[in-house]
Amino acid sequence: MSDGGVAIALWDWLIAPLQFGFMVKALWVSAFVGVVCAVLSCYITLKGWSLMGDAVSHAVVPGVVVAYALGIPFALGAFVFGFGATVAIGYVKSKTRLKEDAVIGVVFTGFFAFGLVLATKIPSNVDLFHILFGNVLGISQSDIVQTLIAGLTTLVIILLRRKDLLLFCFDPNHAKAIGLNTQLMYYTLLSVLALTIVAALQTAGIVLVVAMLVTPGAIAYLLTDRFDHMLMISVGSSVLACVLGTYMSYHLDVSTGGSIVVLLTLIFTVVMVMAPKYGILAQQRHPSQSPLSPEPPVL
Repeated sequence: MSDGGVAIALWDWLIAPLQFGFMVKALWVSAFVGVVCAVLSCYITLKGWSLMGDAVSHAVVPGVVVAYALGIPFALGAFVFGFGATVAIGYVKSKTRLKEDAVIGVVFTGFFAFGLVLATKIPSNVDLFHILFGNVLGISQSDIVQTLIAGLTTLVIILLRRKDLLLFCFDPNHAKAIGLNTQLMYYTLLSVLALTIVAALQTAGIVLVVAMLVTPGAIAYLLTDRFDHMLMISVGSSVLACVLGTYMSYHLDVSTGGSIVVLLTLIFTVVMVMAPKYGILAQQRHPSQSPLSPEPPVL
């Protein structure tokens, strides 16, 4: 095939999905969600809260079912139950001798199972498959509005408290020593975590949203020691995966959320091997540079 033929084929590949309104909506909604998840992902990665993200994402299931049954915005129900699960985790941890990972496992599976029970007993138009794996191709106008509100609220909160959140995530003891209200930072981070999951629910679903919350930050963390660069790399890799994943789902007729997460995982795999300082190949060339103790990120 000539260069002109390749260019035409590539152009057709790019333009074909844009002929459909639902694909245009899916592309920009996915990209927006990718930005929101990527920004929070940097903080989640530094804090080591990937398991907490998994817990909150599963805990929103009963909230979604109840919200749809009562005819109220699903985002409200999801946020209430997601944030409620984190409060429950904190309470159980403070009242028992169990470690946090055990408490998280008990609470989030309990909330998730409760949601499954409600989904089978409460009459509603909830499609459990769409809750679990997302349905950005069929997203409604009201769901788009809820996604935008949740996502923009998250970005504004992070923007206003970005330095305090960074210090809390990387060194909470130092943050407390200089007078920062770490309890407030704890619940602020939990709140934006719940809001971000609400924003990403339609795109990736509960099962896959954890990857969108963790993988972009992990990719960036392997590539830089500067937090501002980490944010840019995280956002860039996330948006790239979201847009290309949506295109793949159209051309290959596969799950959109699944395509996005597969691409994110492929990017992470390449970075894990090829990263110039913390990649596997770099460590083999310079074994004295331990990947277990990278320098703290700076603004």
